[in-house]
Amino acid sequence: MQRRIRYITLTCIILITLFVLHQKYSTIWMTDDFSPSPSSSHPEEDIMAPPDEDVETFPIPKAPQRANATLVMLARNSDISGALLSVRALEDRFNRHHHYPWVFLNEEEFSEARRRIRVLTPSTVEFGVIPREHWFQPDWVDKEKQQQEMAQMNRQNVKYGVVARRSYHNMCRFNSGFFFQHPLMLKYKWYWRVEPNVKYHCNIIEDPFLFMENNDKIYGFTLAVYEIPATIRSLWTHVHEFMEAHPEYIRETENALKFISNDRGRSYNRCHFWSNFEIASLDFWRGEAYTAFFKHLDATGGFYYERWGDAPVHSIAASLFLKKEQIHLFEEIGYQHDDWSHCPREQTTWEAGRCLCSSGDSFDYSGDSCRRQWDALGIS
Repeated sequence: MQRRIRYITLTCIILITLFVLHQKYSTIWMTDDFSPSPSSSHPEEDIMAPPDEDVETFPIPKAPQRANATLVMLARNSDISGALLSVRALEDRFNRHHHYPWVFLNEEEFSEARRRIRVLTPSTVEFGVIPREHWFQPDWVDKEKQQQEMAQMNRQNVKYGVVARRSYHNMCRFNSGFFFQHPLMLKYKWYWRVEPNVKYHCNIIEDPFLFMENNDKIYGFTLAVYEIPATIRSLWTHVHEFMEAHPEYIRETENALKFISNDRGRSYNRCHFWSNFEIASLDFWRGEAYTAFFKHLDATGGFYYERWGDAPVHSIAASLFLKKEQIHLFEEIGYQHDDWSHCPREQTTWEAGRCLCSSGDSFDYSGDSCRRQWDALGIS
């Protein structure tokens, strides 16, 4: 009898001990990692503690740092198909990671474009009408002289030189002197000009706005080309007049004069940055030097008597007023407008950007390119 009692007592003690051990260590046994947390001397308490309701279990990533910048496109309602292609391309290659706002400008109200563009991007999208005085030909332009000059350009087969393409002249003048004054643009410091029907061949890994801002850059480009001589017959004459009248605005040293002139400024070699792609400071165009420069050129009527483009106007101003190091070639941004294309030459850059283009097809060193003049400046 006593032996049976001892067995029962021993069994009860064993069962109680097992029960206590089970209650204490069952949670640990059910985990995949028995090692204690390095941040705690009481692993049991860390593992069994209920989650803090104030702590976000899966924190939402912070928005990437952005510059005060916008993507801007001048487009008509008839350009909608090309505009959509460009927006889709730049969103896929860059802006889906950064969500920079878009500004679309038109000489008239946008129609269906609003709905179709907004569906392509989660970014803020604004549509603006250009003020009449910023777009249409000024009344003071001598129409008889204009007819004569345009007839000459027509005989020379100058593209967009005829009176029927006056809207092209309006566009060149607007992009030269007024786009940065539009009310929708006033809140921004940087812009990226986007044209309808352009291609971006590569992923754009580094934010070009922040690169410009952090490295004292003012004007950025991808392609440099020659202007058609017949479109700018008197442009350099009027530029030279400005240089003599306002030497205080001309940077005497470290400028990019050698890019636009082969004879120290006596003549213009017709090189310019192709401005259908440009990333630049809006404050530069709004500044005292460029404001005076544009007013001087505009007063001559050259945007209508000839066919001055915003590309040579912008390029000459940047070359004369800025340090050459403040102008930047975006070698890594693969870009195409019409038949002219820029493709990164470095294999590592090409691979990192997952580029669609072939460097062998790049326009950069063709006979119509001014890339060699840019390279001669020795800017790394």
